[in-house]
Amino acid sequence: MRKSEVIAAESVACLNKALCHLKDIWEEIGIPEDQRLERTNVVKNHVKSLLDMMIVEEESLRKRLMTSIEKCQKELRNLCLELQLPPFQEDKSSTMLQQEKDLRMHVEVMLKEKNQRIQALKALTEQDQDLCDLLCFQPFSISADSVPSLEQLEKFRQHISSLTAEKERRHNEFVTLKKQIILCMDDLDQLPETSFEKDVVCEDEESFCLSKENIDSLKVLLHQLECRKAENERVCGSYREKIHELWERLQIPQEERDAICEHMTLSKKRNMQALQAEVGRLEELKLKNIQNVTEAIRNEIAVFWDKCFYSSDQRQAFVPFYDDDFSEELLSLHDAEIVRLKQYYEDHKDLFEGVHKWEESWRVFLELEEKAKDPSRFTNRGGNLLKEEKQRADLVKSLPKLEKKLKAEIEQWEHEQNREFQVNGQKFMQFVTDQWESYRLEKEREKQERQLKKSKQTEVDMVYGTVIRTPTKRRFLGSTTPCKARKLNGTSSTGTSNSTIRSVFGGTVCHSPLSRPPISACKQANVRTPGHGKPPHQGLLERNKENICHLTGGVAGMTKVPASPQRNFSINSVASTYSEFQRDLSKSSKSKHAPEILNSTIIQL
Repeated sequence: MRKSEVIAAESVACLNKALCHLKDIWEEIGIPEDQRLERTNVVKNHVKSLLDMMIVEEESLRKRLMTSIEKCQKELRNLCLELQLPPFQEDKSSTMLQQEKDLRMHVEVMLKEKNQRIQALKALTEQDQDLCDLLCFQPFSISADSVPSLEQLEKFRQHISSLTAEKERRHNEFVTLKKQIILCMDDLDQLPETSFEKDVVCEDEESFCLSKENIDSLKVLLHQLECRKAENERVCGSYREKIHELWERLQIPQEERDAICEHMTLSKKRNMQALQAEVGRLEELKLKNIQNVTEAIRNEIAVFWDKCFYSSDQRQAFVPFYDDDFSEELLSLHDAEIVRLKQYYEDHKDLFEGVHKWEESWRVFLELEEKAKDPSRFTNRGGNLLKEEKQRADLVKSLPKLEKKLKAEIEQWEHEQNREFQVNGQKFMQFVTDQWESYRLEKEREKQERQLKKSKQTEVDMVYGTVIRTPTKRRFLGSTTPCKARKLNGTSSTGTSNSTIRSVFGGTVCHSPLSRPPISACKQANVRTPGHGKPPHQGLLERNKENICHLTGGVAGMTKVPASPQRNFSINSVASTYSEFQRDLSKSSKSKHAPEILNSTIIQL
């Protein structure tokens, strides 16, 4: 049982007790029955009116709750529609009082969210309007009277962010363009003329409208100023080039050149005017010195003829070059020719530089080839030989690559120009081929000369013996180096025959430095030379006629070498048989000379 029901039962009990008590009082007092009835009706009416009044008050409360619930439900439905939220789900099991409380709280929350969205929309709208006015964009499409959804607000914020980024980009671009425009105007000595130029240069940066049209107009203005500046620089550059040419042709002193040097770097209006005046002054001087100027131009033309590889026919085609009747017309013809040559060289500069590079590489290659023929280069110190060989190897690799590259470029040039590319009147690739062919023929000729010289030397050595012709190592004075030697005697027939055979067939016959007599003894000794020695045996000549067939021709061309006390074994001392060789060797050992030492590997000092 509920507590309220218990209290209600107690109230009924109290009422009954009160009525009983009143009855007892009335009995004790002795109030008649009619008065008791009247008094009981008064009590009943009083209690009833009190209860009726209480019931009315509670009914009024119930009506107010029902009215509030209906109102809240209506507001919730409207708010859900405005905020684009799903309908509110009520709790049917709750009491009327709890239901009213829940609905009222939800209405308050949704009203607060509605106000927040409206405030956010208002702030975003103001930002969007400012940015659109600055950038000349259309405002964001959203209704200001309705409550925006969360998705709409998020899209609006992203739109504002993109506009802000675009504003920053355009502002930076505007600042950069403004600086460049101010610099160009300063270089051109120009002040803002139109209202747009004044807005750009003079007005505040924040107040300038950053519309796409204005940015494009800024770019156009900057392009125009840069074109005018470039034109001024081009004109000033042509003036400076002309001034330098006239200075060199007229031999202008340095003092006069220094007077205008401040205008030789900048290209402002005043600089251009000063350069123009200087050109006019120099042109007047040029007319007064036509001959000197014409000759100076001819020197330049000759230089460019060399750079462009003009042949003699091409050079003679310019007839005014050889005219000695100096006049303004002749000077103008030379001016036009030097301008044409310069333009022609600039148009094909890469090709001409490639040909120059090949010629320079070829010249260095030929120089290295000539150095390679010099025997003294082996005595150099400091690694020059290694450097030259490395440079030569690099040229051997780089020359074919350069020729291949030039060939492709020349073919392209000939295809574009529809004529042949010539170097000194000859096709360049034919010129290169001729150079390599000349180089090959020269190498072949040198090879044949070496072979012929070696053949002649071999014939001479077979007749007169080998003479040491290679450079020897340096020795300190007073010092001797022991050498291995084999003494000739009667018993060492094998060693003697081997050494003698080596001396005949290209070996070297040397004398031992240990058995050299003093100078005084050498003066008194009997000197023998191959040309004045004892004639060979007739049988030996017959048996060795194939080895000495060139004796008559070789003796006349040889240089006589003074003989030392030792005996030089030559082809004349070689016997056809071993018995004859042993007999001749025994005679030599019994001669009055001292024993000799024979060694084909000892270097004669």
